[in-house]
Amino acid sequence: MTGKILSVILVLSGLLAGVAMYYLQVYGYYDEVEARPGQDVVLLPIGADLPEPIPYGDFQAIDAGSSPIRYRACFTTQLTPAAAARLYQVSDARDPRNAPGWFGCFDATAIGEALRAGRATAFISEKNIDFGVDRIVAITEDGHGYVWHELNNCGEKAYDGTVVGEDCPQRPEVSQ
Repeated sequence: MTGKILSVILVLSGLLAGVAMYYLQVYGYYDEVEARPGQDVVLLPIGADLPEPIPYGDFQAIDAGSSPIRYRACFTTQLTPAAAARLYQVSDARDPRNAPGWFGCFDATAIGEALRAGRATAFISEKNIDFGVDRIVAITEDGHGYVWHELNNCGEKAYDGTVVGEDCPQRPEVSQ
């Protein structure tokens, strides 16, 4: 009888831990981002170091403090990809990171397909928004826009253990 009780306790503990981990990964760490009109969607002009805002509406975003690459946003804009490409730095990003299923406006698969098919263009919004992480903005031909964070060359090197090199900014010290 004691063995059965211990087995049930172990199975229930495992199930509870699994549910808790799932909840924390998909829902727990994410927060809705408070909109800051005129500041939420910016693009980096060609040859410039500071981004500038573009006109947008219907902004919604999520972020998590647990990782710098969990930011996702959606918006609408009157700016076309072709017009933006004449003014702003184009990015070669073609594979946005997945968003949680409950954040319905951001479909990474569809955005990636639109980027690869030429129905959308990706732009650099801000470089090193966090160490080794760039903010990317994609604008589609139908006026929808999407934002996510992507590891840049320095971030990929830093996180896989490769020597970062002199081209990368100084990595901030982590306080314990």
